[in-house]
Amino acid sequence: MTRKSFTPEFRAEAVRLVLESSRPVSDVARELGVGAETLRVWVNRYKQANPVEQPGLSEPERTELERLRKENRELRMEKEFLGKSGGLLREGVPVNAKYAFINSEEGNYPGRSMCRWARVSRSGYHEWRDRPPSLTEIWRTELGDIIEAVFADSDGTYGHRRVHAVLAQAGRLCDPQTVRSIMRERGLLACQPRPKGPRTTVPAATDGLADLLRRDFTATEPGVKLVGDITYIRTWEGWVYLATVLDCFSKKAVGYAMADHMRTPLVTEALEMAIRNGAIRDGAVFHSDRGTQYMSEEFAAFCAGAGIVRSVGRTGVCYDNAWAESFNGTLKVERMNRTVYPTRARAIQDVTRYIELRYNQKRIHSAIGYLTPNQMETTWYNQHQAA
Repeated sequence: MTRKSFTPEFRAEAVRLVLESSRPVSDVARELGVGAETLRVWVNRYKQANPVEQPGLSEPERTELERLRKENRELRMEKEFLGKSGGLLREGVPVNAKYAFINSEEGNYPGRSMCRWARVSRSGYHEWRDRPPSLTEIWRTELGDIIEAVFADSDGTYGHRRVHAVLAQAGRLCDPQTVRSIMRERGLLACQPRPKGPRTTVPAATDGLADLLRRDFTATEPGVKLVGDITYIRTWEGWVYLATVLDCFSKKAVGYAMADHMRTPLVTEALEMAIRNGAIRDGAVFHSDRGTQYMSEEFAAFCAGAGIVRSVGRTGVCYDNAWAESFNGTLKVERMNRTVYPTRARAIQDVTRYIELRYNQKRIHSAIGYLTPNQMETTWYNQHQAA
């Protein structure tokens, strides 16, 4: 077994998650697939390098703070509970459906509070709950609880096919349409795309560069075939531009850069990150569209110096760079469209966390056998170094 390596960006986001969530280091480590002691070392190093003085609170202030925290927790629980209902608590829905939803959340929220939020009587709910369920109801309820856990772990991004794949990997066999039916019953709807934003302009194809990929976005090993693109992130302060480098083998975002401009240094910084993390081999092919940044002399010189072979699609044909476009779409649907960014700094922090801690670490891909990018990459290196 080879030793796992982690990028500086991954380590930084893992530490930030521990500090901001106030969760135990062991819980975060288990979620991210990192050794607890390793993560604890990262956190301690960060605290030593960034000491923060914490002013003390008076007793009345502590009491008021605890009261506000309790009130905030209750409001968050109510909002979360109502959000999970998916319309099951609206008027006109059979009361048994409301009871079933409350029952599915037993243990997650106080029973008295759930009945109040759902506007049903506690006595009526208890009478329904105490009625002996059928074997089918028991099986369907248990499966529904598991489906909800998988859906929640995906941050609400998985549809029934990906949820079914996760269940199959865990040895929980069932029909995909059953998963779809239960998700509909419980209001588990995966996030959907929004209309697209602005576009870059591209120069005419007069340079003689070829499309070396020809829409084949697969590879037999990591670091030999990569694609890249630029997308836009809206904030209250204006646009943030994100340049990415994606590995066709593992589907991993191996490099990225964000800035308030979309000049050539943005795309070279993304490639520099990938090179720094050992994600690009000498002679690797990097494919992009014909955006001005990728067609510039500065970018051509950078690639030549790094031993990277350039490949470009045809002018205005987005399908020639479909994999990079697909990543941008996933990022927007699963994160950017669901989040409001007051500042550019907040957007950069949030997108970095999504890439490092969710997309690369936890999000499964049908194109690589429903593995995560990190799993795919680690499996390959383990197999080939063992050989």
